[in-house]
Amino acid sequence: MQLKTKLTISMLSALLAISCGKKEVQHEDPLITNRDTTVVPGDDFFHYANGGWFKKHPIPSSESSNGIFRTIGDTINAQIKDICEKSAANEDAAKGSNEQKIGDFYASGMDTLAIEKAGLKPLSATFAKIEAVKDVPSLMNTIGYLHTLGASPAFSFYVSQDDKISSKNALFFSQGGLGLGQQEYYFNTDAENSKIRTEYVKHIEAMMKLIGEDAEKAKAAATTIMKMETDLAKNSRKLEALRDPIKNYNKMTLAQFKASTHSIAWENVLPQLGISKADTVIVGQPEFYKGLNKIVGSYSIEDWKTYLKWDFVNSYASYLNKAIEKQNFYFYSTVLNGVKTQKPRWKRIVEQTDGSLGELIGQVYIKEYLPKGSKEKLLEIGNNIRDVYADHIRKLDWMSEETKKKALYKLSKIVMKVGYPDKWKDMSSIVIDRNAFCANVMSVNKWSYQEMVKKYGKPVDRTEWGMFPQTYNAYYNPSNNEICVPACNILVPGFEGRMPDDAILYGIIGGSTFGHEITHGFDDQGSQYDDKGNLKDWWTAEDKAKFAQKTKAIVAQFNKFEPLKGKFVNGDATQGENIADLGGVVMGFEAFKKTAQYKNKEKISGLTPEQRYFLAYGYAWMVQAKDEYIARQIMSDVHSPAQFRINGPLMNIPEFYKAFNVKEGNKMYLPEKDRVVIW
Repeated sequence: MQLKTKLTISMLSALLAISCGKKEVQHEDPLITNRDTTVVPGDDFFHYANGGWFKKHPIPSSESSNGIFRTIGDTINAQIKDICEKSAANEDAAKGSNEQKIGDFYASGMDTLAIEKAGLKPLSATFAKIEAVKDVPSLMNTIGYLHTLGASPAFSFYVSQDDKISSKNALFFSQGGLGLGQQEYYFNTDAENSKIRTEYVKHIEAMMKLIGEDAEKAKAAATTIMKMETDLAKNSRKLEALRDPIKNYNKMTLAQFKASTHSIAWENVLPQLGISKADTVIVGQPEFYKGLNKIVGSYSIEDWKTYLKWDFVNSYASYLNKAIEKQNFYFYSTVLNGVKTQKPRWKRIVEQTDGSLGELIGQVYIKEYLPKGSKEKLLEIGNNIRDVYADHIRKLDWMSEETKKKALYKLSKIVMKVGYPDKWKDMSSIVIDRNAFCANVMSVNKWSYQEMVKKYGKPVDRTEWGMFPQTYNAYYNPSNNEICVPACNILVPGFEGRMPDDAILYGIIGGSTFGHEITHGFDDQGSQYDDKGNLKDWWTAEDKAKFAQKTKAIVAQFNKFEPLKGKFVNGDATQGENIADLGGVVMGFEAFKKTAQYKNKEKISGLTPEQRYFLAYGYAWMVQAKDEYIARQIMSDVHSPAQFRINGPLMNIPEFYKAFNVKEGNKMYLPEKDRVVIW
């Protein structure tokens, strides 16, 4: 990307000023003030680049982490709060209008008196349905029904693109049903996980009391539920094993699926899931369903009813009365993530309103906080990064011309979804009541589920977005061969009302966003999909072997990183994100080299262009987190902790060594032969 015209500069200046609602003022340079110069950059660039900010901004007791994501999130939350409060103030808004739905949803979440008065009433009809279960067939039918309400007992089910026929929507069954989420929580023997399991059983017991069970029954229920979930976990795959798209793609006829799970009448369960007729299903982990088939019959119906009640109340605990919400917060936020106090209620409800009605809020957000032309500017940045990527592929010394041709074609076909959608989803059928918060959440969950299942049997809509324009995140979808970069990604804290220099734009927007997401099309998973998004081998055998060696090298690098004493990064599970980080920072730098700032060797705040670029990349992942959060991330997240999203890739980049005089003896130094170069 090159900012060549005054029009481009004024456009982005306006975007930054309007997005944050402030007039132009003078600011210090965050790349200077964020640093901790007591740290040697070649030893720990993460803390060198961001340590000064960390010292001034300790993690709030209401958060598990703090940094650039929280800073930008607070800005966006303030804007969404304004949208919500203005909507809520207009009690005369037309029934069914976007304003009415946003306003009443937010108002219902803020009405704690009505929530307390309602108690468990929002769940009572479903509890009665669970109580009516008499046998295995009615049990499985009820499990299917609970999925339509946003719960996910016993297994995971969804409708999505067929990995091998990307134009078709398919039915997917995968492992699930675990209140702790990941299989590892149930079996890791270290002291921390042992404590988590103990606290989890206590939590279930407390929750069962809160929904009306006496002390003895609540204690017995907690023991039974933990045993059931542990049995489900025994048949579940570990995090890294879930990353292989081939091994997790097992298409079979419905008859074959039934034969492997003879205790479950899937032909009756599917209609409860909203699927009237199906011929084939894709089973992610067949061994999980063989295990489920046995578990269904090895526990009593009463045990299953207890488990279903637990799973359902656990799904809606955040939207119920204070006692249940507080207990849910204690376990999932305090125990698992180290968060001591809850966020202010307005912030929690703003985030929930955005999560539920973000499609409606987004339509207001782009009108009130984004100027015209922002989508076009983001698309320009993305295309510039893609051009640099093409140059890199052409010059690769390890890839054959045959595979290069296919890689370049796939790159050229990547769809850029930037800014905001051209069309919005129709949420007109959702009914929102100002006096029923939990019911409102359930109403949106039902709508979302129906939106998903109605895709089955219909052509894939490749124009659909998976994020809102006000979501500070981005993604690559291999089945669509597309990237999505919402509009708010252009925000850069500390540059409100003024234009960031090119080094910052390339380091954050170009490298860690566009470059990162494009690289996902060529990481260990994305590289297995062709230009149309089909899971298909398009590599020569020799090139595939060379690529595998390079990915093994990056896995080995990250396996050595130790975020907490005795706890190491899972290089296998995180390799896709690590590959994308490395590719992104390389592509961002290559694009930056085409700018006048780089060519003229222009110094800003005493920093060379190269130094500013790498500091900007460090700024993109300026996140400090509590130990509990990091421990959980290591075990359950495919992303490495922020420190190694910075230090890891930079250890492989020669220009970084030159910019900060990294030499043998520095902790980040790697001999040239050990540096990984992929894309």
